[in-house]
Amino acid sequence: MAIVEKHFGSCVLRLKQGDITKESVDAIVNAANSSLMGGGGVDGAIHSAGGPTILAECEKIVAKIDHLPTGQAVITTGGKLPARHVIHTVGPVWREGKPDVNKMLASAYHESLLIAKKEKLSSIAFPSISTGAYGFPLCEAAPIAIITVIDFLVKEGVPREVTFVLFDTKTMGAYEQALKDRTQEQ
Repeated sequence: MAIVEKHFGSCVLRLKQGDITKESVDAIVNAANSSLMGGGGVDGAIHSAGGPTILAECEKIVAKIDHLPTGQAVITTGGKLPARHVIHTVGPVWREGKPDVNKMLASAYHESLLIAKKEKLSSIAFPSISTGAYGFPLCEAAPIAIITVIDFLVKEGVPREVTFVLFDTKTMGAYEQALKDRTQEQ
């Protein structure tokens, strides 16, 4: 499996193909739905692998806030996962011409990174948010994710390690191209 790695100051950004539920990091990011009750895709896999503790914490959060708005994020334990925490964020459902859909996707990444900074986490792993069931075109989502993360790393200098764990070769290729395009601009 190929791993692509780029350094930004003291931080490293990695791209790899794999299963995010197997990552031994401080936190993995869950591409959640607004109910935080699990679902399909990455969300279902994380809840299944992490066990009932994650769902129990999500239920407590939802009891306080009703639902998690698109572009926002919250943190729970990692349950049985190798990751200590799960940062749950809600990406936007793609609708062409929908105002602010790109900003909402960038916000999902940015808010997750803000939680990592606040919690003093040194490593975080992201999936490709909103590109599965939510239908966000991969060729548009990958650059938004890469730019948002790089800008945060350059400005904040944390977390030390950010890994995009990408499900398949098509997604890996899109993120590799977005990273190549972004680093050639700098």
